[in-house]
Amino acid sequence: MTDQQQAHTANFMIQKIYIKDLSFEAPNSPAIFTENWKPQANMEMNTNFEKIDERHYEVVLKLTITAKLEEKVAFIIELKQAGIFLIENIEENNLNALLHGYCPTALFPYARDAIASQVFRGSFPELNLAPINFDALYLQGQAQQVNTSAIN
Repeated sequence: MTDQQQAHTANFMIQKIYIKDLSFEAPNSPAIFTENWKPQANMEMNTNFEKIDERHYEVVLKLTITAKLEEKVAFIIELKQAGIFLIENIEENNLNALLHGYCPTALFPYARDAIASQVFRGSFPELNLAPINFDALYLQGQAQQVNTSAIN
């Protein structure tokens, strides 16, 4: 392969996966442990990215889970699971799909494990997050943007 061919070859690699921020609160303990455990859980999620240099991006998957027993908060967990990804010579539309779809998909199993571990350490029953199809969410967001643009 010539130097010119190498310079235009698409390249993608996971460089590092890490917890950027993690907090766990159980504001109504110990009384919450005497309650009948039938929680209502709410999860908020978002992703963002930052270009570190010409070849690297940091992608952050943020999850916030609030579990309540009626109106009492059992626990709140906030996690920013992050990764550094080497991305070179990728077309713009493919780059967005990587950063909003594939990269969060790669981060999610680590986030799910960190959350399950913290909930367990907080002495609450097991919490297993269902898989999330980030590629489908990205495509859905793209379709919504197209529809919004067509309406305006």
